[in-house]
Amino acid sequence: MAVLILGLVLFLGVHSTRIVADGWRTQMIARLGEKPWKGVYALLSIAGFVLLVWGYGLARQNPAVLWTPPVGMRHVAALLMLLAFILLVATYVPRNAIKAKLHHPMLLSVKVWALAHLLANGTLAGVVLFGAFLVWAVCCFKAARGRDRAAQAVYPPGTAAGTAITVGVGMVAWAGFAFWAHGVLIGVRPLG
Repeated sequence: MAVLILGLVLFLGVHSTRIVADGWRTQMIARLGEKPWKGVYALLSIAGFVLLVWGYGLARQNPAVLWTPPVGMRHVAALLMLLAFILLVATYVPRNAIKAKLHHPMLLSVKVWALAHLLANGTLAGVVLFGAFLVWAVCCFKAARGRDRAAQAVYPPGTAAGTAITVGVGMVAWAGFAFWAHGVLIGVRPLG
């Protein structure tokens, strides 16, 4: 569990600089330069990610079960994950109505992903991992919306084509992950 927590602190800590130390972040970018800052950021992020994946894997070997979710929660989680994939894709597809309306779909995707996994997992490691990501995403979304308001950010309107592509690609990505990749990468087949 210690490795998981260390990985979360490192990974989410690096990704929280805009929330808790935006001024310091700006000063460091000015002092180091954008590319060196991104290099350090990437190295720390990768190290944190490796530690949290390794730590979660270790914790799964001897799980501390807090509760056993009802079987139906897997179906709820699957539906929430469909939404999470569509939101994730909305981050990258230009001129889609989802991004135009919600502004930060990747953070919303992380929130939905974390909630879905909290509903379907009752282990201590699951609560620590997915709970930490949920709290981080909520805080980060709030901070991002605050920056948008301060900057009076305007997002381009979405188009029907951009939105249709977003939903279609999100559904295909969800199906590929739910029926194949999750089992291969995570070792759990959520939909059989």
